[in-house]
Amino acid sequence: MSTTDAPRLAARSETSEVAQVLQPSGWPMPKGYANGMAAHGRIVVTGGVIGWDRQERLANGFVAQVRQTLDNIAAILAEGDARPEHLVRLTWYVVDIEEYLANLKELGRIYREIFGTHYPAMALVQVVRLVEKAARVEIEATAVVPR
Repeated sequence: MSTTDAPRLAARSETSEVAQVLQPSGWPMPKGYANGMAAHGRIVVTGGVIGWDRQERLANGFVAQVRQTLDNIAAILAEGDARPEHLVRLTWYVVDIEEYLANLKELGRIYREIFGTHYPAMALVQVVRLVEKAARVEIEATAVVPR
């Protein structure tokens, strides 16, 4: 789609108290993420978060690291007086995209357990490695808290 087509698209959106999901007319509905988000408020941003505990011990395995990473993000959000429903963007960095794809059902279950059914805009990027050599996943989060 070219940028000249964009103004002609009628944006369909779902609105919550916090953010508006942007879904251009005629586009297929994404599963487990949003194509875009719009929000007004105070921004809360995490750094790259990995699946380690308070003693900096990494969880064992990809799925366990994702669970701990999402728990860590929820804790950071709480420090900023934000909740999972305030999330507008998640960027996932994984060292093995096949590992991610092979665990989609379990990842979805864990995601819903920690964040509920709020799905912000997301990107998934495969990287050669992460700073912590044994880390399998790193996630950056952006939330917008209403004023």
